[in-house]
Amino acid sequence: MPIWRPMKLPEFLVFASDATLFAIAGAAMLLLSFVAFMGERRRRNRRNIDAVGVLPWRDIAALTMFVGMLLMAIGISGWLKG
Repeated sequence: MPIWRPMKLPEFLVFASDATLFAIAGAAMLLLSFVAFMGERRRRNRRNIDAVGVLPWRDIAALTMFVGMLLMAIGISGWLKG
């Protein structure tokens, strides 16, 4: 008996089209972009000017926004083509 078991995917993901998978990945990237934008906003409005932080929130927000919009465009065009 194996120690690990493969994860069971939900049925809607197993039978989803490529366009749907691209759209789900794009939505996840846009959500990450929103979180990074909030991190940048929090860093910009900090009280202690010397507590800068480590992560480049602005760059993460911009890159994930670009990738998310690209993936969503591919997913939507796939849905429209059928």
